[in-house]
Amino acid sequence: KMIVNGEEIKLNKPIKVSEYLEKNGYRKDAIIVELDMKILSKEEYENTFLEDENKMEIVHFMGGG
Repeated sequence: KMIVNGEEIKLNKPIKVSEYLEKNGYRKDAIIVELDMKILSKEEYENTFLEDENKMEIVHFMGGG
């Protein structure tokens, strides 16, 4: 099982980061993804696969003023 933002997630098969984000309603232009303590560039979302034992943090940008 992998961990996403502190929650345990069960994957049925490896999935691209971009697919995971899309399926879970994340806007790629408003987040940063850290996978196993490494910040991914937006270009890496398409060719990086999530698997069991990964730890991913998704950080949202907040607007305001």
